[in-house]
Amino acid sequence: MLAGRMMDFPLTLTHFLERVKTFHGRGEVVTRNPDRSLSRTTYADITKRSARLAHALTRLGVGPGDRVATLCWNHARHLEAYLGVPAMGAVLHTLNLRLHPREIGYIANHAGDRVILVDRSLLKLFRAFKDAVTTLERVIVIGDDGEVEEADGLDYEALLAAEAGAFPWPALDEGSAAMICYTSGTTGDPKGVVYTHRSMVLHTLACCMATVTGVRESDVVLPVVPMFHASAWGLPYVAVATGAKLVMPGPHLDPASLLELMAKEKVTTAGGVPTIWLGILALLDQDASRWDLSAMRVMLIGGSAAPPALIDGFWSRHKLRVVHAWGMTETSPVGTMAHLKSTMDLDAAGELEVRSSQGFPLPFVEQRHAGEDGKVLPWDGQTMGELEVRGPWVASSYLGDEGADRWTADGWFKTGDVVTIDAEGYVRITDRSKDVVKSGGEWISSVALENALMAHPAVLEAAVFAAKHEKWSERPLAAVVLKPGQEATKEALYGQLEGKFTKFWLPDDILFVEQIPRTSTGKFLKTKLREQYGEYLVKAKQEA
Repeated sequence: MLAGRMMDFPLTLTHFLERVKTFHGRGEVVTRNPDRSLSRTTYADITKRSARLAHALTRLGVGPGDRVATLCWNHARHLEAYLGVPAMGAVLHTLNLRLHPREIGYIANHAGDRVILVDRSLLKLFRAFKDAVTTLERVIVIGDDGEVEEADGLDYEALLAAEAGAFPWPALDEGSAAMICYTSGTTGDPKGVVYTHRSMVLHTLACCMATVTGVRESDVVLPVVPMFHASAWGLPYVAVATGAKLVMPGPHLDPASLLELMAKEKVTTAGGVPTIWLGILALLDQDASRWDLSAMRVMLIGGSAAPPALIDGFWSRHKLRVVHAWGMTETSPVGTMAHLKSTMDLDAAGELEVRSSQGFPLPFVEQRHAGEDGKVLPWDGQTMGELEVRGPWVASSYLGDEGADRWTADGWFKTGDVVTIDAEGYVRITDRSKDVVKSGGEWISSVALENALMAHPAVLEAAVFAAKHEKWSERPLAAVVLKPGQEATKEALYGQLEGKFTKFWLPDDILFVEQIPRTSTGKFLKTKLREQYGEYLVKAKQEA
């Protein structure tokens, strides 16, 4: 064995905080406020305020491993928590504000959140679930649109003003927890995924590669994807690691507001779900001259499969390049990226087919797909199987060791996506092993809706499945069988759902059918329902 060895240098997010302060302190962070004004600050100020936040949390009793939750939009103050909370040894837990309050309360309680940072504009939502969180001790309000009243909680700015702008960041174990993100609970209760400092550092470095996001110091990064969703695909950390200018949209995510922000701030890199880009493409098709997007280098799209027409429309009509990505909360989340290889000789149709795929894995992410018997399948572009992945930023378990059946005996994570993989390694999702609906990048549980519908005394059976939708890619559609001699109106069945689920979960229509097709084992055959009614919503709109 050779005598020399390398230093045992810990891979922690603290390094990114110190690096951006030292080398990119003048780098800019821009936030669009609720009143639509723009606030500008620098990384030097962000890192000082992260230190002040760490001091304030320490005085409130937060220590190593304690969970600090956020209920916030994308803005500079949220970035301060992204940096300061993990660097002090605590664990950041971003709460998905689009979930039903009942689900948010369950998640916050399950994670054991002790402190929560809440945007003042989201206090109403917070009040709807706070009583369910028995572990919560302190509420800190970010007063984004006025003074914070004492009854609401502690004032963020007042807390920070009393603290020093430097913090003795502790030496952390790279294997310690940095952030918790939860799945959407499509097959039961939401499950917590714990990101370590090491996993997040490696994910960030991989995402900085030219074959992934290619972000560098001269870029201007706009995370449209929420910071409460799988760490905004890691884009905030990518910007901090490289010193790139960061532009935060706040709560204004409509296409016109985003286009205005992109043009004004000369955004070069943006990331969001297909629904966002569909709206933006529609406005550009109406009058592209209103916005100068000449600085835009790449638009990252993920969360659900992007229609090829969307990818082609941006390029063929506006010369804007869209890059398709795939990932999950369990993969931190970026797992694959659909870049073209220079060795591939393709015509325009072939290029579009590749760009419309989910791509091939990032370095250190390994992939395979397996049949129902667990046998690994060939990469022939035809054989379908469940995608399985492993890597240094892929979860090896859930918080509390729930859902152990999601991992194979030899340690691969079973994604639940049914795919083909071609000889070049490109993944194409063909179906999902679980019958969930993915609407605008957000998962909707068909089982939960079915259970609520079947709780109505007149309902015998109910199946909820995905129907195609021009704007949202998919929307839930319900098929209901009534009990013999019973009657129920659509309005009555909607009443059975309202108040139990967030509004966007509700089915776009309810169809009364004589029977629901079943498999040989008696399960609902939703593939047959999709064959019969998959175009129902599209046709209904065309006929309207």
